[in-house]
Amino acid sequence: MRLGIVVFGHGSSVASANEAVRTIAARAAIEGAWDLYETAFLEAAPRLDEAVGILAASGAEEILVLPYFLTLGIHLQRDLPKLVDDLSREYRVPIRVAEPLDGHPELSRILVERAAGVSR
Repeated sequence: MRLGIVVFGHGSSVASANEAVRTIAARAAIEGAWDLYETAFLEAAPRLDEAVGILAASGAEEILVLPYFLTLGIHLQRDLPKLVDDLSREYRVPIRVAEPLDGHPELSRILVERAAGVSR
């Protein structure tokens, strides 16, 4: 089954913030050997519906949404499930959603590294 992946962030009115998510997604696509991937945002362009449409048109038979969110907040609890249900029906493709970044064991290591990198 051909898998399409969407790295899904909140989105910002600050263009460089959205570009940072695109950069991470591109790096992950290389590291993960993802041949079908898109970046999408809840509150910026491109939106999730656009990304799913591109992936479906490119032959994705299943889509995995990777939330680029730290915690399981209201957007992931309320907004994303409705979007996913609607888009799955519209494009007739199963869509799964991975867990947010919260709870990943590397997050504490990143914080320790950031704290150690701050000069006094």
